[in-house]
Amino acid sequence: MARESQGLSPGQVETVLAAASTGAAWAFDALYRVFVPSVIGYLRVQGAWDPEDLSSEVFLAVFKGLDAFRGGDSEFRAWLFSIAHHRVVDDRRRRSRRVLEVSQDHAAADPVSATDTETQALAGFEADRITRLCLPLSADQRNVILLRLVADLNVEETAKALGKTAGAVKALQHRGLHALKKVLVEEIALQGVSP
Repeated sequence: MARESQGLSPGQVETVLAAASTGAAWAFDALYRVFVPSVIGYLRVQGAWDPEDLSSEVFLAVFKGLDAFRGGDSEFRAWLFSIAHHRVVDDRRRRSRRVLEVSQDHAAADPVSATDTETQALAGFEADRITRLCLPLSADQRNVILLRLVADLNVEETAKALGKTAGAVKALQHRGLHALKKVLVEEIALQGVSP
């Protein structure tokens, strides 16, 4: 399970949260290191133009609001991805209001090593495939599926992050997975592979 591979058990997350709320720098670093891969993954498949930059905005908001946060591991995950969700929605609104121009200066300003390029290419390929598969889903279905599968939130955490009931999340997940199954079956059929 993804939560176990993140390196902190729920009890450890609560200890780190308590330390971070007192301003301990090591705790902020630990929270960032543990949760940033999931946040970037979520933002990437949601179509954020610059998921790494947007994740910085997410964590800045988290760290600014941490002193008012109350709860444990589950509540933190829901709160974190609620912020991430709102940031990606804001990002889409900003981008829809203006035309983005990417110049060669922008590309030259962000040099990356060969290893970073390979990692980014693979992550981009995965994100592109997930994004393509999620195209037929409604926005609500897509949000639920991505929070459940990419961010590894449970039903209650997803409901909190999206401001929905657990029942609504379950229904959206059911319909979304059914639609994804149809897309995958069609994709397999087009490739000539029998399921």
